[in-house]
Amino acid sequence: MRVRAHIFISGRVQGVFFRDHTQKWGSYLGLTGWVRNLPDGRVETLVEGEKKDVESLIGKIKQGPPLALVGNVDINWEDFKEEFDDFRITW
Repeated sequence: MRVRAHIFISGRVQGVFFRDHTQKWGSYLGLTGWVRNLPDGRVETLVEGEKKDVESLIGKIKQGPPLALVGNVDINWEDFKEEFDDFRITW
């Protein structure tokens, strides 16, 4: 089953290669969407793909890259829209 997840990550998640980490794992898992920094210090990502792969990415997000300290991960499940062609870092 294909799903879409809109995710907000807080903690020490900017300046620690979090977007790069998320983009690389998302692409590796065959997911599509984007990841970006927010002005309030959080990271936001919108991801689409097979549910098991999205859940795998969420596990990698909760772990974070080595320099990150993930505080909270808010996940909003949405209807799959097949809106993206790849997984990229955006502004």
